[in-house]
Amino acid sequence: MKNYLMIMLLAASTIACSQETHTVKHVHKASQKMNLTGITVVNAEDPICQMKTADFLKDTANYKGKIYGFCSESCKDKFKKNPEKYTQNERK
Repeated sequence: MKNYLMIMLLAASTIACSQETHTVKHVHKASQKMNLTGITVVNAEDPICQMKTADFLKDTANYKGKIYGFCSESCKDKFKKNPEKYTQNERK
């Protein structure tokens, strides 16, 4: 009887999970209206994707007392995982 009950519970949960739809929701920085005008960054290009920070500045990070600019939060997050990799050629 115990095994039969376990099999029924497992079958019910498997059916319920297979019918569930999974979606990914994105939250955009633009909706938060960050004001980045007047911020001076040390890099002319995003160190991850090489976009011009003057034209595409969307996010910043402070590293070793310097403000770095990024075109997106995802570029900033990649930089934060290994900032030494992206600042090793910097001479300032």
